[in-house]
Amino acid sequence: MDPNSGHSNGGGVPGGRGGPGQVGVGLGGGLPGSVPGSRASGARVAYTLTEHTPVYVISVAAQLSGLHPQTLRQYDRLGLVSPDRTAGRGRRYSARDIEQLREVQRLSQEEGINLAGIKRIIELENQVNALRARVAELQGEVASAGAAATQREAAVHASYRRDLVPYAPARQSSALVVWRPKRRGE
Repeated sequence: MDPNSGHSNGGGVPGGRGGPGQVGVGLGGGLPGSVPGSRASGARVAYTLTEHTPVYVISVAAQLSGLHPQTLRQYDRLGLVSPDRTAGRGRRYSARDIEQLREVQRLSQEEGINLAGIKRIIELENQVNALRARVAELQGEVASAGAAATQREAAVHASYRRDLVPYAPARQSSALVVWRPKRRGE
């Protein structure tokens, strides 16, 4: 049993191994990353836990967030925090969902923002995050396009024949030249 959380399985993390972002090994049979039917054979299957892996049932999520389970259901209905669902329609919360529940509680209690305002704040934050990801993606595309252009330019320069003389345009001058044609007989 874990003395910090009081849970025998690592505070709701399957297999009791590590936390978010760590790789663990667990028995199959309903665990994230497990192979259906592998429990009977006792096969161990590796899985990766991230902050987005849905592992907490509603009662554990309520305890971790300091909220009542009914409040979590209400937030789900309002679209504030929408956990993943199991095949049986049960809610499964991730570590990221727990953080978001705490933030909703903080905005509501400390800042005095109503739930509609909190929902709008969350939507705008998600939009900003999506736009930042898109900007990073586009910056990568621009960098790769620039590198490809540089390579093409280098290939063109490498194909130059060495007997060619570079052309330099004539310098322009502001001097006035008067031309007088020679007369016949002069």
